[in-house]
Amino acid sequence: MSLLPYSLARPFLFAMDAETAHEHTLAMLARTQNTPLSWAYGQTRVQDPLTLAGLNFPNRVGLAAGLDKNAQCIDGLAAMGFGFVEVGTVTPKGQPGNPKPRMFRLPEANALINRLGFNNEGLEAFLANVKLAKFRSQSAKKAAGTPMLLGLNIGKNAVTPIENAADDYLICLDGVYPHADYVTVNISSPNTKNLRELQSDEALDALIGTLAKRRAELAQKHHKQVPVFIKIAPDLDSDQIAVIAATLKRHCVTEGTPASESLWGVIATNTTIARDAVKGMAHAEETGGLSGAPVFEKSNDVIRQLRAAMGPNFPIIGVGGILSGADAVAKIKAGADVVQIYTGLIYKGPALVKEAALAIRDQA
Repeated sequence: MSLLPYSLARPFLFAMDAETAHEHTLAMLARTQNTPLSWAYGQTRVQDPLTLAGLNFPNRVGLAAGLDKNAQCIDGLAAMGFGFVEVGTVTPKGQPGNPKPRMFRLPEANALINRLGFNNEGLEAFLANVKLAKFRSQSAKKAAGTPMLLGLNIGKNAVTPIENAADDYLICLDGVYPHADYVTVNISSPNTKNLRELQSDEALDALIGTLAKRRAELAQKHHKQVPVFIKIAPDLDSDQIAVIAATLKRHCVTEGTPASESLWGVIATNTTIARDAVKGMAHAEETGGLSGAPVFEKSNDVIRQLRAAMGPNFPIIGVGGILSGADAVAKIKAGADVVQIYTGLIYKGPALVKEAALAIRDQA
């Protein structure tokens, strides 16, 4: 159990600019992971095993991408009790992202707005950090239940024209494939110009076809099957969701294959560009993606529609606005197989991981 209640650390962190607090937190995790000091935030992982997309999840609560873009804190995050941790988004070349300030808290709404823009050190540095992570060897030594899983999230560089986006995704897929338990293809960040165009019918059809062909080659080369998840936006209407579902069915669904064996899935959802739920609040009009409580129902609605369209056997990771165990259970009831948190971790701290995992386990 954590020795340091998050309620003591939060006022100190919230007194800083949001991105400064983020950087300080990551630096602390990087320094203390794999040391006795990790007890300050560490806790026992809830065991609630689930087989999904050919993977054995130790529990159904994960960390969403975006918090650890450079994969520097995998072991520190693993100590918090997540069943799976997703790091990135990584792009082929390092890039600074958008100008600062670019991250804003909206405490009244338990929300964040960010327009970071895939700021990261690039694929080479990212993979070097992934290789340094010790969570797999530590799990083997302890032999304490199913080990945590690692997702690697890939994107395109801002300077890459949208018509050449597939080239960037293929470069990243080649690099991360040997090291990932699963790969996430981020086509839904609102902070990279035109990126969401890849969710349209023809663009998504072409991208998934290209990725499927390359993944088949990589599976043969590395003698392992790595599932791929497509991360979509919450700002989709029913027709757009239907188009995405139809495209996924064409490429990603084999009749009769259970969710436990599927090699494709969806993460629903990314951040929203809508501002209805935070109108009038400080920072509400800042451009970027809004996350946290205001996206909760929007993401649940996308999950429900996607589950109805895809049927019971298609893997769905639900993310968006989980700030309590009850919220996590609601995501599962909406149709998600497993869930991810991010903004909730910032507002509630590591205790939310265990609370959510226990709530999902106990409602089953």
